[in-house]
Amino acid sequence: MRIRRTYPIALVVVIVAAAVTLAVQLRKHAPPEPARLLPGADAFFYLNLKSARRANSGKELPSVSHDPEYERFIRETGFQFERDLDEAAFAIHYPAHWPGGGTGGAAREPRFSEVLEGKFHSERLTAYLRQIAQSVENYHSVEIFTIRVERRSLHVAVLSPDSVAASNHDDPAVIQGIVDRSKRLASPFGGPALLRQYYKHVQLASLAWIVARVDPSAPGAAAWSTVFTKPATIVISGTYLSPLHLRANAVHLRAEAYTQSSDDARAITEKLTLFVALTHAAETSVGMHGTDADVKDFFDSLKVKQENERAVLTASMPFGFLRKMLSESAPDLNEPGAPSPAQLPSKPR
Repeated sequence: MRIRRTYPIALVVVIVAAAVTLAVQLRKHAPPEPARLLPGADAFFYLNLKSARRANSGKELPSVSHDPEYERFIRETGFQFERDLDEAAFAIHYPAHWPGGGTGGAAREPRFSEVLEGKFHSERLTAYLRQIAQSVENYHSVEIFTIRVERRSLHVAVLSPDSVAASNHDDPAVIQGIVDRSKRLASPFGGPALLRQYYKHVQLASLAWIVARVDPSAPGAAAWSTVFTKPATIVISGTYLSPLHLRANAVHLRAEAYTQSSDDARAITEKLTLFVALTHAAETSVGMHGTDADVKDFFDSLKVKQENERAVLTASMPFGFLRKMLSESAPDLNEPGAPSPAQLPSKPR
């Protein structure tokens, strides 16, 4: 009788343990929660600034100049992006008239949606947004502020004390959908369809990653046409290499292009291989990288290979090289004339 009673208990324990293990594994391979809240889109970009600061020995990101409007934002909200932003997930909506279609509707240029997590002072931020908003909508007990920025409407919602969503998509259902998803129990199966399909190829614990559809025939895609001749999906991610690794204090970059055939992948691989070879030849002949060891190490680490229908490029970027890049110029994530993804309502310049 004791064996009969013990067996069901042991079985329940095994089932529960298996379920917990499965949940942990699913969570490990699921996109970060800010990305899972995003709407369906054609490209996604994620930054984990909290981990980047930790990898950088707790130092703040390089400072940026503050224009008067951004200074006012800092003063009234107490939030400074380069200091207080922990995670940022962006969705890019291509216009519907672009080759292959897009999720941007009738817009002529790409639209953006984003979810930001960090050390927000929600009451101060809400008061600031209420001052500058043209209108305020109460949607399921969440205020959605509509702000006019460069002839476009930017919709902003404070989701929680530590997260904010924004979108300049013309369809109000986009920001409303983010609000709805933020109220549901987070699920590792959630997230936009493109991310559910390709996020498994992002390196574990990446500081930053990009998943995007690319089409060399799209407007403004001249840079892509030098490598791509046909549409493809790219996955680019960078993860920190700890001091225990052979290449210590570096970010391991991995860029993959998922094509429609092995011939397409071969064509991309050959172009990238030629680029790497020309880079090494130029470095040898004219010393193009000078005596900068970090820059030289980065270009020496570039490797290209083909894996069936994928073209893969890998490299190790020393933190010294990354710091120089960030200190010399801040990347602009927008197309000209678009509201900044981090703009509430202005960004540091």
